[in-house]
Amino acid sequence: MIPFNKPFLTGKEAHYMYQAVYTGKLSGNGAFTKKCQRYFEEKYGFKKCLLTTSCTDALEMCAILCDLKPEDEVIVPSYTFVSSALAFVRQGARIVFADSMANNPNIDAEKLESLITDKTKVIVPVHYAGVACDMDKIMDIANKYNILVVEDAAQAIDSYYKGRALGTIGHLSAFSFHETKNIIAGEGGLLGINDERFIRRSEVIWEKGTNRSEFFRGEVNKYGWCDTGSSFLPSEVIAAFLWAQLENLDMIQHKRKELWNYYFNGLQALSKEGFFRLPQISKYATNNAHMFYIVCRSLDERSVLIKYLKDHSVSAVFHYLSLHKSDYYKTNYVEIPDLPQCDLYADCLVRLPMFYELQSEDVEIVVKLISTFYKSRD
Repeated sequence: MIPFNKPFLTGKEAHYMYQAVYTGKLSGNGAFTKKCQRYFEEKYGFKKCLLTTSCTDALEMCAILCDLKPEDEVIVPSYTFVSSALAFVRQGARIVFADSMANNPNIDAEKLESLITDKTKVIVPVHYAGVACDMDKIMDIANKYNILVVEDAAQAIDSYYKGRALGTIGHLSAFSFHETKNIIAGEGGLLGINDERFIRRSEVIWEKGTNRSEFFRGEVNKYGWCDTGSSFLPSEVIAAFLWAQLENLDMIQHKRKELWNYYFNGLQALSKEGFFRLPQISKYATNNAHMFYIVCRSLDERSVLIKYLKDHSVSAVFHYLSLHKSDYYKTNYVEIPDLPQCDLYADCLVRLPMFYELQSEDVEIVVKLISTFYKSRD
């Protein structure tokens, strides 16, 4: 069986976790936490980074930092994971869903301005598959209307837009280290802060609404409750696991990009014959090889293809359902928007196996199966 995903271990995870355990400092914000945060700040240029227990937690911190009031509007692509919207719903915001691009699942920046009202407070671009949204366009619109931008960079570690690391362009950003991501910690996330006005408050929110971080740095002689917040920081065990992964980021990325290119080159001829669409990487974006997907011609075709691959011991899966068609949205919102590109990806996109230990021979097997499937149908 060729699985869809298999978590990769570098070999140092247990060693660093052992170190964390025997330092006697197991709660959050210890040595490994600081090393991981400093890694992102120095390598990518964030003003401040804070590890979290998940990307969802990082997004919830973003929503708190945006100081949303009831009925404030937040623009989110409908083709995304529920956390992209849920984090802001929990702060009382009204979600306005945006459509995807015709050639890419990312938010269609050309249509954003038409969604803006005097209640719009935040835009949440999601860098699907680690490929950049059109951030210049999005930031120009945000600056024009004095709107905050929160990058959902869950899938976008080590990916760039015009030479700038994803997550460093908007005011705030969130990353994921879930076991399906390029760099993993089982669960885990990161809040990226690019606007200095959010730095102090983010630490308070991170530490359960207290100025505990300032106390441990010796900046105040006591700490107490001074804002809202929660227990967002992960334990040192999680940070230690993550550090072993970050040490090997370049090696992991190199292998994943090789596998992605095997897929692309192997399937290109079939795509040119019109059987399906391959991912398109915009000129302004890099590819971090988070996933490889194809876009089938119909929902029925996708369903049959997934079953065919499963019958031949290959696990391929579809991805997001349209959030604007979810039970929650239909129950709580009167108007259901028409978002045809989002629905296209929800119905037709299928993800192929992609993980570090996948071999080129495995990719060749998957490519040959897909070729046989389409040639027999044709």
